[in-house]
Amino acid sequence: MLLIDTNVLIDVLEDEPHWADWSIDMLRRQSQVHRLAINPIIYAELSLTFSTVEALDAAVAGFGLELREMPRPALFLAGKAFVAYRRNGGQRKNVLADFFIGAHAAVEDWPILTRDPRKYRQYFPSVELVTP
Repeated sequence: MLLIDTNVLIDVLEDEPHWADWSIDMLRRQSQVHRLAINPIIYAELSLTFSTVEALDAAVAGFGLELREMPRPALFLAGKAFVAYRRNGGQRKNVLADFFIGAHAAVEDWPILTRDPRKYRQYFPSVELVTP
């Protein structure tokens, strides 16, 4: 299983000039060796791009993505990573989506396909990242 970060999917959906080709290529390549997944956090972030749940579900299916629930240990780890972020001077007051995504990948031992690895590398160093 490979967790697909929201930014990769948005690149494709919005035909992002600098990243769409890379994101499309990586989704194709990775689908040859992994099952592709998102979680409820990624689903919620993607929903900002769609006007209906049916349209979003069609896009998820079109990408060949599995929607996987987050286990409680991942939710717990996300909170702990957020505490570390705040101790390191992070200013945000709510747990960031990246912490839920990174914790989910860490607990399941799944890699993440992303073009924004900064928080994952810092707070989830055990997670394998597929990046540019």
